[in-house]
Amino acid sequence: MKLDGNKQDQLTIVKIGGNVIDDEPTLNEFLTQFSKIEGQKILIHGGGKLATQLAERMGIPQRLIEGRRVTDAETLKIAVMVYGGWINKKLVSTLNTLGTRAIGVTGADGQLVESKKRPPEPIDYGFVGDVVRVNTTLLEDWLNAGLTPVIAPITSDASGQLLNTNADTMANAIATACARAFAETVSVTLVYSFEKKGVLLDVTDNSTLVSELTPLSYLAMKEKKQVFAGMLPKLDNAFLSIENGVENVILGQAKELNLLLCGKSGTKIHGNL
Repeated sequence: MKLDGNKQDQLTIVKIGGNVIDDEPTLNEFLTQFSKIEGQKILIHGGGKLATQLAERMGIPQRLIEGRRVTDAETLKIAVMVYGGWINKKLVSTLNTLGTRAIGVTGADGQLVESKKRPPEPIDYGFVGDVVRVNTTLLEDWLNAGLTPVIAPITSDASGQLLNTNADTMANAIATACARAFAETVSVTLVYSFEKKGVLLDVTDNSTLVSELTPLSYLAMKEKKQVFAGMLPKLDNAFLSIENGVENVILGQAKELNLLLCGKSGTKIHGNL
């Protein structure tokens, strides 16, 4: 992989949460900081409230299980329109004005991310995809062309069925695929960026930040029910990323992105016990 920029061996992959997308001042601050990241970068985003609001207006019930959306056929249409359409292009257009040449895609574009429909047992999530493979060659082509991919969490299976895919899982899959494909030349950093300062013992109190987390300490937190449901997919995927070759995984506040990358804020994930 041939990289441009001052940090020729660095690829930064950032996943941004829906609550940040819903807060325009925080989103703008995040995008400003993201645009200043040196080296190559990829942005992966979730949804936000717009999809839920649109579903409510259309009378389509919505269900979440442990932070994951249950996607029926009508909800899938809304997810594709909102995630792959309005939100994705809003992020792209803003980044372009900040000097970042962004290209907005979904996992279905160019067969970037192939997935398969999740089995209905033990929980039927509907049209939800589990990632099968990532086309790192396509990502490499875009990055080497000076483009920054902005990726919405819509994928497709081998038959062309569109699937709603958890954005945290997408971020893990893309980061680990890049870490493996470019292992000899590139160091991959994955950042889960959202509205909180990181992993908190008390979600209402930023002073309870856990600055470092290991597999054993994470297990202890789960046993004590100190991890709220929406954080579980992020943390499960964060540890998977470390296990599969991603060098750095950090969780923290979107408006502190520059501090997260400097190791001065957020929660850092460690693979060692």
